[in-house]
Amino acid sequence: MSCLHHADLSWTFLNELSGSVELGAGEGFSGADYYLRVGSYVGGFSLPLYLDRHELNGVSAADVAAAHELDLDVQDKHHVRYLSYWFDYPRQQAFCLVDAPNPDAAERVHREAHGLIPLDIIEVQQDRVKEFLGAPPHFPPGEAYESSAFRTILFTDIVDSTALTQRLGDAAAMTVLRQHDDAVRDALRELGGHEIKHTGDGIMASFTSASRGVECALAIQERFAELATSDVDSSIQVRIGLSAGEPVSEKGDLFGTAVQLAARLCASADPGGILVSHAVRELCAGKELEFDAARDLELRGFAEIVRAYATLPKRRAARRLNR
Repeated sequence: MSCLHHADLSWTFLNELSGSVELGAGEGFSGADYYLRVGSYVGGFSLPLYLDRHELNGVSAADVAAAHELDLDVQDKHHVRYLSYWFDYPRQQAFCLVDAPNPDAAERVHREAHGLIPLDIIEVQQDRVKEFLGAPPHFPPGEAYESSAFRTILFTDIVDSTALTQRLGDAAAMTVLRQHDDAVRDALRELGGHEIKHTGDGIMASFTSASRGVECALAIQERFAELATSDVDSSIQVRIGLSAGEPVSEKGDLFGTAVQLAARLCASADPGGILVSHAVRELCAGKELEFDAARDLELRGFAEIVRAYATLPKRRAARRLNR
């Protein structure tokens, strides 16, 4: 772990966070059989929850596990509880989840335990962490493991939903919306996606795998194509956008940039289409997925041109390969 170093790198991702979690092992703060539970209290006060970020270089999972165990050894004197961490070996990044009175107390534990100071630390909400990242990794202290915090974000949006309501009426439009929700949720269950929230005209979800996110988007569009052939009058079209990134942003929010980019790509997709970021396309390399030529887009909220790719339905991709 001695090769951990500070780096001036841009961060991407997540939204707002703020809440608390508890790590327990009997009545103490440490131990092999530890677990997370809602509401961490020290001295009768609820502790805020924080997520920090480390940039690493040549570090193994065993190195990170050893550093985390050192944190557990000294955290009590600082009234801090290091709950869990995510370690991404290929990207050489670690993110620590910690209950602490304040960011300085969390940093003091790192400083005393091993001297490895995070690049940044943000306050987060427990529910938001679980929505994006799922349950924190749960392993006995000192046991080496890898668990990436990198996520792919997906947005769906019903095309012309206002006009649809005017055409069908409120009751029929709600039936169509339920069809959308059912189709998206079925695909999420089948392909390991996690619903984050309903946006009114669509759904926002996250994936640990970019290729599964794209496969999910394709499955959703295939389902709506099937519905359109069976009921033309109440059929709908959906746009889908996907982006990917890490959990802590330089603005101090959770997956902020990736969420914004996925939403903008969704809005820019063709009706019935899927538009993905360059990062998602690169993460799908070697998979049986096909993308159209790159599009350079000017998107609101992004100072630079964004390169994006339309995902080809598998039938069209197969025809193109057979030419």
